[in-house]
Amino acid sequence: LLEDSLNEPLLLHHDGQWQLMSNVCTHRGFILLDAPQPAGTIRCRYHGRCFEKDGTFKSMPMFEGAENFPTAMDNLRRAATANWNGLLFGAVAPDLDLAAILQPLQDRLYWFPFHQLQLRADLSKTYDVQAHWALYCENYLEGLHIPFVHQGLNKVLDFGQYETHIFDHCNLQLGIAGSKEPAFDLPADAPDYGKRVAAYYCWVFPNLMLNVYPWGISVNVVEPQGPDRTRVRFLTYVSDPELLGQGAGSDLDTVELEDEWVVERVHRGTASRLYHSGRYAPSMEQGVYHFHRLLRSRLY
Repeated sequence: LLEDSLNEPLLLHHDGQWQLMSNVCTHRGFILLDAPQPAGTIRCRYHGRCFEKDGTFKSMPMFEGAENFPTAMDNLRRAATANWNGLLFGAVAPDLDLAAILQPLQDRLYWFPFHQLQLRADLSKTYDVQAHWALYCENYLEGLHIPFVHQGLNKVLDFGQYETHIFDHCNLQLGIAGSKEPAFDLPADAPDYGKRVAAYYCWVFPNLMLNVYPWGISVNVVEPQGPDRTRVRFLTYVSDPELLGQGAGSDLDTVELEDEWVVERVHRGTASRLYHSGRYAPSMEQGVYHFHRLLRSRLY
């Protein structure tokens, strides 16, 4: 889980339902598997301890006569999983309910054909950004920079109609399409019916973005690699291939590179001894303020 950051070794198993469990032997902490394998007995290559495919302890040589053995502590520990519209989430020690966090997005996007989404590896990509991960999130959470940084995107959005909606642990930005640009065909009972929505930009605290376009979804996972390094994985899920290349989601690579150019300079700039953080723009930086408040609540 979050390689090069949390570095939590996990196993993912599917047997009618998804199971996420520790990839560490409960005897002496050996990493069990280095690569996917067919479902079956999991055998530790250090001392031979074996586990069932669901992580339950199976056997261990030379433990005859051991008292009170085995116990539940000898099973591989489970991590929590949750499925939201076909997207699988995992957490080692969750203290919030994922369904509750995402309910505002579900209410807004209940009509979207999530069941039609297909992962397109050929359209997915990983980016390495020379900046702190929180600065990358800050940039995502405001549309104020669009006219100055994203000339192409600005041409397809009506900047004056840009919206931001704040919820407990997520927020939502609505990019409204220009008069001649593609937009969602929303059902009459949708909360945004009557608006020409080009894109829903959904952020989930702390490091997940769900960008919803008429053609599908771009899932962005922001992975800290160090104080000045961030990996961003773009996972592209397509529901309507015929709509690719149109509207606000037509050139994600260009928009990403433009964002990286900005964020890397902000990273260097905020290290200045003469810089002090500026004020928030009330109409356009509610998302940044929301992010900062959530960070502060977790850190202090």
